[in-house]
Amino acid sequence: MTEADGSRRSMAEQWDSPAARWGDMLLGLLFPRRCPVCGRIAAPKGRLICPECVGKLSPVRQPVCQRCGKQVESSRIEYCFDCSRRPKSFQKNFALLNYNQAARTSLAAVKYKNRREYLDFYSRALCLRFGKQILRLKPDVIVPVPVHPSRLRSRGFNQAGVLAEKVGRILDIPVCPEGLKRVRKTLPQKELDPSQRLRNLTGAFGPGLLPEKAAVVLLVDDIYTTGSTMEACARVLKSMGAERVYGLTVCIGGGI
Repeated sequence: MTEADGSRRSMAEQWDSPAARWGDMLLGLLFPRRCPVCGRIAAPKGRLICPECVGKLSPVRQPVCQRCGKQVESSRIEYCFDCSRRPKSFQKNFALLNYNQAARTSLAAVKYKNRREYLDFYSRALCLRFGKQILRLKPDVIVPVPVHPSRLRSRGFNQAGVLAEKVGRILDIPVCPEGLKRVRKTLPQKELDPSQRLRNLTGAFGPGLLPEKAAVVLLVDDIYTTGSTMEACARVLKSMGAERVYGLTVCIGGGI
């Protein structure tokens, strides 16, 4: 077995351990789980991802930007180019994966093909990787990034909301899905540069309902690209009284 194979097996065991799987065993007998990468029935039975598919994902590795969490070239670099130029309202983002083609296809299937079951794997992987760090921050509440009501009606769910609920159950942190509101439908972000993205999102989010004690908020989303969405949400949360906002995302784009 090569070093790479050993690394992938270790990663598979960490992200998909027997202890993390036991609750899905009976469910898996009736409704076999599909691998979030290849889309086929995950094998061996009871797993949330095929061991051979783990290597198609690209975990974010140290060193990382101490603000957005994307990979940087050297441990001497505290902040990536973007974060050093554009101050952020959130304290830190934790990102699990680089946004490669496998992750892009998987998360698109969640949103557009209703593969919400894939979020079981991603929520557990996030908690295994960052759970201890997050609990040390003592978040009062988890808030998902909201989608516009029209998109919620057409899609039937908010992927960030589903992810937040699963993370909240694992870490035993209350989830507040109504903490933020999406009050304005925005233009597609894909063709916009970072400054245009932030302007596009200005006024897109509004205050929702937070518990009285919500000084530390964990903001959950599926993908961090330029950080414009997280920045816009963090600004609103701080205007509502949050003292510190941390992010948690499955993927991040723009790493080395």
